[in-house]
Amino acid sequence: MTTADDHTLARDLAERAGRLLLDLRARGGDPDVLRKAGDRLSHEFLTAELAASRPADAVLSEEGLDDKARLSADRVWIVDPLDGTREFGEEGRTDWAVHVALWERGPGLTAGAVALPAQDRVLSTANPPELPNAGNDPLRIVVSRSRAPRLVYDVADRIGAELVPCGSAGAKVATVLYGETDVYLHAGGFYEWDTAAPVAVATAAGYHASRIDGAALTYNRENPLMPDILVCRPAIAGLLLEAIREATHAI
Repeated sequence: MTTADDHTLARDLAERAGRLLLDLRARGGDPDVLRKAGDRLSHEFLTAELAASRPADAVLSEEGLDDKARLSADRVWIVDPLDGTREFGEEGRTDWAVHVALWERGPGLTAGAVALPAQDRVLSTANPPELPNAGNDPLRIVVSRSRAPRLVYDVADRIGAELVPCGSAGAKVATVLYGETDVYLHAGGFYEWDTAAPVAVATAAGYHASRIDGAALTYNRENPLMPDILVCRPAIAGLLLEAIREATHAI
């Protein structure tokens, strides 16, 4: 059962890992070496802290071996030690994150935090942001800088939306939760650790989060690959899902 301590732990670990990454980044060096060191440093910190704080829980980390014992566990921490490794290695980029989420058998995602260290921001289920009453006009869809799928352009055309490029998945969802954009739509495929913490925070704040066909997002599956996602305010979810249906049928 999730406790207030789980929410606090997720936030604390994401924030502390973020500070370690900022310190590492400040030392400079070759970008590729920096990226690898960042992945390793954050992964080792998070897994060590979880082993000490929650020794009975399983862990699924992007940078760790996938221990299938998690499939029979009742509690699994799903972490992305450095979401946006490419952005982390580029000087001046702030759109990278640390993800820490808790999945529990039955309810699913129950706690989570997304730290945006270079922006000095932490989003958490311990204190989720308030759902705004209104959005941007025209609507703004946050997309990948390098691999936005054709679907996003088709949907944007149908609803007259603007596209806003951004880096990591966590940073993208954060723009939606802060009201800087209205929609995160992605259909290019990624993994559970890319979305678990952002979705935990988004749903705790009352946002819509689903597959692009409206189906529920599920976690701690044998294959952690996730094909697609939609995160937006509930008031515009119907509009987006209809536009997605029209666009996919036209392909």
